[in-house]
Amino acid sequence: MNAMSRHPEPTIFERIVAREIPADVVFESDRVIAIRDINPQAPVHLLVIPKTAIYRNITELGAGDPALLAEVVAVAGQLAEEHTGGEYRLVFNQGERAGQTVFHVHAHVLGSAPGTEGLAEGTLGNL
Repeated sequence: MNAMSRHPEPTIFERIVAREIPADVVFESDRVIAIRDINPQAPVHLLVIPKTAIYRNITELGAGDPALLAEVVAVAGQLAEEHTGGEYRLVFNQGERAGQTVFHVHAHVLGSAPGTEGLAEGTLGNL
């Protein structure tokens, strides 16, 4: 088991952070990385990911490191300002039945570029 992870194998996000898997990185700090989703569900679909793998979901992150959660949200807002003109959805999936497929907490920033058609209500079912 990876010393930074509670998973038997590193998650795809741990492998991206370690630069074992390439990704289109749009932001990086000491504690957070943001990438373009390889299977976008909106014209703008970014993932904001804490570099630590100890939190599997948003509830664990909020309880374990509220400052890191605040940083994830702040980065999401900054990226949304840059990529969507500040109008966006911020989604955290928690649990398999809710659509979580990677059990390393991450936020989905969804939107569209300014001047383009926006996201329709009810379009989150496949995230």
